[in-house]
Amino acid sequence: MERHRLDGSQRFARLFSDHESDTILIRIMIQIESAKAPFTSPRVAFQAVTALGRADAMGLLPAGEHIETLDLSSFLKAVRYIHRAGIARNIRLDVAGASGPHLERTLQHLNLALEESPVPEFEWTRLAEVLGLELLSRLMGISESSIRRYRANARTTPDDVAERLHFLSLVVGDLAGAYNEIGIRQWFERKRAQLDGRAPLDWLKGRWKAAQAGPRRVQDLARALVASPAT
Repeated sequence: MERHRLDGSQRFARLFSDHESDTILIRIMIQIESAKAPFTSPRVAFQAVTALGRADAMGLLPAGEHIETLDLSSFLKAVRYIHRAGIARNIRLDVAGASGPHLERTLQHLNLALEESPVPEFEWTRLAEVLGLELLSRLMGISESSIRRYRANARTTPDDVAERLHFLSLVVGDLAGAYNEIGIRQWFERKRAQLDGRAPLDWLKGRWKAAQAGPRRVQDLARALVASPAT
């Protein structure tokens, strides 16, 4: 097991085991120790945790927001923050009376809306916190001074830059299911056999685009850490 890596492959099994004292670190302010209805199904919980992880990596949740129990009230509170950013407002999240496949589909739609909604005004601050300005600058292919200006809203983020930023938010959201913030930073710089012996950072050089083969390989590798549970 790599240093700073958390046991992501077993986190759902632990979440639904009898050992409720086990803590599953999703990221610093989201530490889920137990789940309550309607999130007691592993598949439903997976979609809910994925949405929380993406919302956090995108900077949509307040810094002081702590979630230890995956229950209806805490999840709907997070959804309200997502709506305030203008995301998924047209998706009816009637989770109170939903369960099973219907709820899973609803949460899948929420995750798709998050995936398709860059919000640089939120994402700059969160990714700078997680990755640090130096690494974020290298991954984005822009200077640290430019990041500071975009982060302070002193300059509008160009569409191509916003696309790369959002891509990194989604990758960080996936990685946070298995790594803490130190591990996430190291992941981008560590060589991987799945990437032909190169580090993820090596595939994210210059003005790369999310649809290119190299970045997609990086994203696929990150998402493999949080593959949906079969049951």
